[in-house]
Amino acid sequence: MANVIVFSIAPVSAVVGLFFAFWFYKNIMKLSEGTERMVEIAEAVRQGARAYIRQQYKIVFIFFIIAALFMAFLSFVLKVQSPWTPFAFLTGGFFSALSGFFGLVTATYASARTTNQARDSLDKALKVAFRSGAVMGLVVVGLALLDISIWFIVLYFVMKNTLVTATITMLSFGMGASLQALFARVGGGIFTKAADVGADLVGKVEQNIPEDDPRNPAVIADNVGDNVGDVAGMGADLYESYAGAVLAAAALGASAFFRDALDISFNAVILPMVIAGIGVLASIIGIFLVRAKEGATQKELLNSLGLGINVSSALIIIGSFVTVKLLLPDHIGVFGSIASGLVAGLIIGKSVEYYTSDSYKPTQEVAHNSTTGEATVIISGLASGMISTAVPVFAVSAGIIGAFFFAGGFQPGNTMMGLYGIGVAAVGMLSTLGITLATDAYGPIADNAGGNAQMAGLPLEVRRRTDALDSLGNTTAATGKGFAIGSAALTALALLASYAEEIKMGMIHILEAGGKLPAYLSQFSTRELVENISIDQFMEIFKVNLMNPKLIAGMFIGAMMAFMFSGLTMKAVGRAASRMVDEVRRQFRDIPGVREGTTKPDYQACVQISTQGAQREMVLPSSLSILVPIFSGLLLGVSGVMGVLVGAMSSGFILAIFMANAGGSWDNAKKFIEGGNLGGKGSPAHKASVVGDTVGDPLKDTAGPSLNILIKLMSMVSIVVAGLIVGYSLM
Repeated sequence: MANVIVFSIAPVSAVVGLFFAFWFYKNIMKLSEGTERMVEIAEAVRQGARAYIRQQYKIVFIFFIIAALFMAFLSFVLKVQSPWTPFAFLTGGFFSALSGFFGLVTATYASARTTNQARDSLDKALKVAFRSGAVMGLVVVGLALLDISIWFIVLYFVMKNTLVTATITMLSFGMGASLQALFARVGGGIFTKAADVGADLVGKVEQNIPEDDPRNPAVIADNVGDNVGDVAGMGADLYESYAGAVLAAAALGASAFFRDALDISFNAVILPMVIAGIGVLASIIGIFLVRAKEGATQKELLNSLGLGINVSSALIIIGSFVTVKLLLPDHIGVFGSIASGLVAGLIIGKSVEYYTSDSYKPTQEVAHNSTTGEATVIISGLASGMISTAVPVFAVSAGIIGAFFFAGGFQPGNTMMGLYGIGVAAVGMLSTLGITLATDAYGPIADNAGGNAQMAGLPLEVRRRTDALDSLGNTTAATGKGFAIGSAALTALALLASYAEEIKMGMIHILEAGGKLPAYLSQFSTRELVENISIDQFMEIFKVNLMNPKLIAGMFIGAMMAFMFSGLTMKAVGRAASRMVDEVRRQFRDIPGVREGTTKPDYQACVQISTQGAQREMVLPSSLSILVPIFSGLLLGVSGVMGVLVGAMSSGFILAIFMANAGGSWDNAKKFIEGGNLGGKGSPAHKASVVGDTVGDPLKDTAGPSLNILIKLMSMVSIVVAGLIVGYSLM
């Protein structure tokens, strides 16, 4: 009974988080949007964002119906997986989309209000932007944790499934979230970067007009893109990261403690959910601590946000220790695993801040290289991004080893316990998501606020304040991407172990449906024999070792997927951006008065180009992430799939860090020059930095953040089709 009461912390905290999200939203809506011109601009952005998101959801809906029917075929015809799988999959996608939509609505209402508050003070503007971001953060963690809690209650308490069956089935919920997140990130990323590149290259470089100038035909599309890519896309992305981490850890808890007393295994399953719930409450406290004084530097603004994150982290450390002491008193080392993940996340965050903030040497060096032209600024940014991968890789590696060690994984026969430690480490890393996502979502809101100030012709002092918030937002966005990518590495590793468990569940479903296992598995003729296969025996049975050519081939395919996926998304941005550049040039050339500001540009034409480009281009890379694991499994078997997942995880993690940091560095190098350094706006250095920024845009906002979804989605797809692979693979 006591452990059930402890479990209630998860759903109750989720409801509390959603309540505060609603409260922040209502308080923001009480504020004025400012002048008539400011309201007009904000409404144009809102309409464009909603039109895009409606179109995107129509396409995603078709994909989800096809995927759900395929899962229903596996569940009810082939009978190789749980009949609950299609339904869990659909709810995961629905709530992921809902999180992004709520964040989008809040952001489009908050930007003009942030601008209006910036007319009074920096602190007021920061609070509006940050608490608007907090709506996104709390909606994501609240909806994810509530949905996970409800599914656990239904599958375990109501339907009386075993802990292993319930938690493995819930992983298909994660696949739904991952698939929706990938479409949102890829589509939104293509939209925003096509508009951004077109606006910058023609407006800033060719026409020499300021950023967000109302004379630029792509300026509304650019502001719409911030919302559909960096808010809706990011919300769905981090919803998927958060849900995936909790689900993977819960599934490993059921498997690792399978032979223990029911109370102990139950406690291991609910532990990640409870820690996530404590994280929601700690994040709410941290959100209220963020404030800034007038004239604050970027470093002081970062320290203000850091105070909220650090206090939240400290509270989670304390809460996690108490929770482990209550639920797993004989496995107190699991607390060390949680702390390992949290510390690794903080190190990644600080590393990203160092390599992307213009307060530090790396980004300033990139800015100084712009004085000698576009080539040197691009070379410098690429080099900085490559070097920046070292600290996150060492941090994640240390976190993996530490989490495995503290959970007792190095003791003989205790491998699953160690993997469980890695799973809860991922939860520890994302436990502060309520506030870290607030700092991330705040960035595009501040960016739109600056655009509103420029287009509405507000005084320079207002633009100075919004620029300070925008520059900070570039760094916090990069930090948020770092957390998501770091957690992806830990979660993907935990999902490898979950894949092994789902292979066993697939074997059980085949046996219970009266089917036959392949000849090399014929000795496992009953459920009891299958359930007692240890992870080490699994590796031996399915030849998961480096001497197996199928595994090596899979590793190469997986590593290639990260580059193929990135190339496809970047080419998509390039094609859409080319059309945008042509359209902006056409309007400046053919419509009299646009350049002079006496004629209003055709903003809608640019919004339409980005929308069409995003919808058309997002289908192929998203489809590959689903098809490659399935066909690799059918052709290469279980060991081949394990190779694919390992290859994608290792190459995708490093490539994503490189892209996010290189892009963030180029962006803030441009902001450093626009702050009056090295000749300021309009100088040759500034024009070179704009080119560097446009090169970095698809890296940091399209391909890079999509990679962490890719590696988890491939794992989730592999888990969902595990029964198909074990029963029907050719090798």
